[in-house]
Amino acid sequence: MVEIRTVALAHVKDRRMLQARSVGKSAFYMAGGKIDPGETPEQALHREIREELDVGIVDGTLETLGVFEAEAFGHPPGTRLHMTCYVATLTAEPVATSEIAELRYFTVDEYASMPESAPGSRLVFEHLQQLGVVD
Repeated sequence: MVEIRTVALAHVKDRRMLQARSVGKSAFYMAGGKIDPGETPEQALHREIREELDVGIVDGTLETLGVFEAEAFGHPPGTRLHMTCYVATLTAEPVATSEIAELRYFTVDEYASMPESAPGSRLVFEHLQQLGVVD
């Protein structure tokens, strides 16, 4: 079994969670990505958020939301996602960079109704809904 180790940011605004659609892809994912060799998860998240959302993370606000494991969407069957998810305050409003085609905020039901959705994102949506953070 192959495991992909990633980090993601659960950024919530107006009870909706931010999702990003990469250029050339149809599904929306959480902002974040793979942890590079030699990086800590926190370093990877800082890098990915700058690369994808063109913002930084306010010092001292990064908190672990949890680790979520699911089938890795868009990868061969049997590929597992190991995603460490964080919450944090951002230095500005996120904007799509050149590798991101679209940013959109979703409720749980709006995301679930998309033609394609990532299992890892769905787990985080469900967790945040149980915490009373998203609709």
